[in-house]
Amino acid sequence: MSASRTTILVIDDEAQIHRFLSPALDAAGFDPKRADSGQEGLRAIALWNPDAVVLDLGLPDMDGKDVLARAREFYPGPIIILSARDREAEKIEALDLGANDYVEKPFGVGELLARVRAALRQSATRPVQHGPVVAGDLVIDLDRRLVSRAGEAVRLTPKEYDVLAQLARAAGKVLTHRELLTSVWGAAHASDTQYLRVVVGQLRQKLEPEPAQPVRLLTEPGVGYRLQA
Repeated sequence: MSASRTTILVIDDEAQIHRFLSPALDAAGFDPKRADSGQEGLRAIALWNPDAVVLDLGLPDMDGKDVLARAREFYPGPIIILSARDREAEKIEALDLGANDYVEKPFGVGELLARVRAALRQSATRPVQHGPVVAGDLVIDLDRRLVSRAGEAVRLTPKEYDVLAQLARAAGKVLTHRELLTSVWGAAHASDTQYLRVVVGQLRQKLEPEPAQPVRLLTEPGVGYRLQA
């Protein structure tokens, strides 16, 4: 598969949906990805950061609306609901929670593909990088996954880099504990703030002039962290 193809994640527990939808997406030039449950879907969104998500509401482990609400805490791309629920109240609730569109089952593949294309056109799904993120003598090159301080390469563990990269992509903006934990460790660890405190402490030791008085990796008490770039 070409790395440049637009990635579409389908979260649905019905095998037959994947059997006919995956080939249709592939034939339309997309790169289909699959998840069969809500938890698996949230992990897949955090791992792959797909260009768009097609989400069923009737999942075996959790309601699709809960998946939608949790995904919207860290994922900005298009989410298209695919569901057999046809009550107007269900549609309104899903759209209010952040869905871009709602397609009822049974559905025509052509219509769904058209809805996906429309949602992609209307939403900027990936942040555009205009060069390395700079914070004092700290340089974070997201394209090449390189971090340097005062011209010297800094060795980071995978989790340290992942946390720093999330903060760098949102430089100047506060990211909540849940956003960082979900995007780096997965939805199952959305409340494990100790994981995050440990990694941020390690990053400060490596990146701050005075780790006890950080000027780059700032804490927003009770909320999250921010990279001052």
